[in-house]
Amino acid sequence: MELNIVGQIAVYALPVVFAITLHEAAHGYVAKHFGDTTAYMLGRVSLNPLRHIDPIGTILIPILTLVMGGILFGWAKPVPVNFSHLRNPKKDMLWVALAGPASNLAMALGWGLMMKIAIMMPDSALSLPMGLMGRAGVTINVVLMVLNLLPLLPLDGGRIAVSLLPHRLAYRYAMLEPYGMIVLVILLFSGVLGAIMGPLINAMTTLIALLFGI
Repeated sequence: MELNIVGQIAVYALPVVFAITLHEAAHGYVAKHFGDTTAYMLGRVSLNPLRHIDPIGTILIPILTLVMGGILFGWAKPVPVNFSHLRNPKKDMLWVALAGPASNLAMALGWGLMMKIAIMMPDSALSLPMGLMGRAGVTINVVLMVLNLLPLLPLDGGRIAVSLLPHRLAYRYAMLEPYGMIVLVILLFSGVLGAIMGPLINAMTTLIALLFGI
């Protein structure tokens, strides 16, 4: 079923808000578990989406990418983490960084289950909206998971790389963080980002479809 832009926004709005909110809250929760209460003290370990929404990254950019086509792209206000406050900063950084993508994987599976339920109740008036929203939820969460696992700072994948690299290499790699977003934007507008992420996104969504038989 083809939707106009208003219909697409309506279908994607809730999955986008959940995907971003739980992703950021997960970072803050795991950071608190490992000793850094920065996000908690600032009220960012919260399921209130208003605490995480960035007007440009969460609203404007996703709408523009929907209008222009291509990979749905966006971001939230990053949860502040003081890695020096973690009990074992280099080791614990790995789990703090993984928390966001892991939450997106869990949500992708949850939306996949919703799609399965929608298929199992074809005569219900809720079947079509549930199916469309479930598909949107799978898509946006897989996109966010794949994007954030790219080994670029300040993305989660970059933090994971710093955590896993030997100390000397990790330090040198961390020095590249100021240029990370510039590289990401160049990759996005050059089409290279889509070429890298596309096959990974397709593979993940196919696996979820096979898992639920949808």
